[in-house]
Amino acid sequence: MNQSTLNVLGRHLQKLRQDKGVSLSQLAAGAGIAKSNLSRLEQGNGNPTLDTIWRLAKQLDVPFGQLVQPLSASVGEKGVEVRLIEQGQGMPNVDAYWMSVAPNTFREAEAHATGTEETITVVSGSLEAGNSGNTQWLQPGQSLTFSADLPHVYKTLDEWATCLITIVYHKEAKE
Repeated sequence: MNQSTLNVLGRHLQKLRQDKGVSLSQLAAGAGIAKSNLSRLEQGNGNPTLDTIWRLAKQLDVPFGQLVQPLSASVGEKGVEVRLIEQGQGMPNVDAYWMSVAPNTFREAEAHATGTEETITVVSGSLEAGNSGNTQWLQPGQSLTFSADLPHVYKTLDEWATCLITIVYHKEAKE
């Protein structure tokens, strides 16, 4: 992420944390990161991983899309880039993302909030996806829906894969 994106993410993260009445120490401990790292992130420093951003959203009990919504750039790491397309406002809450996965990438994503479901549709390339130990190879036009509240994986071989992802939060986030 560039510095401008990190600054926006940091300010937004801090506002969400304060609005929820959660201390820096509480959020850091709950998300499994060092308090100093969280402090630097809120100040626009550091370079958080996708898993760190997911854990912070989960700990704040907000959809991932709500945490990254103000960002104009994609977020990513180690061959995976994700960009929020649309954050739904209905019940259940549904977020849509564009994901690009580099060749020869293997990414294991942590479990999301309880009741979260993910659908991935391959637009180009091919991709193996699904819950750890229960994956499926997908070609362009093929989709797979799985429980995102369990660890899940994305894997490519020798070509890029681009995908449309929808995440449905069946459990309403607490206000």
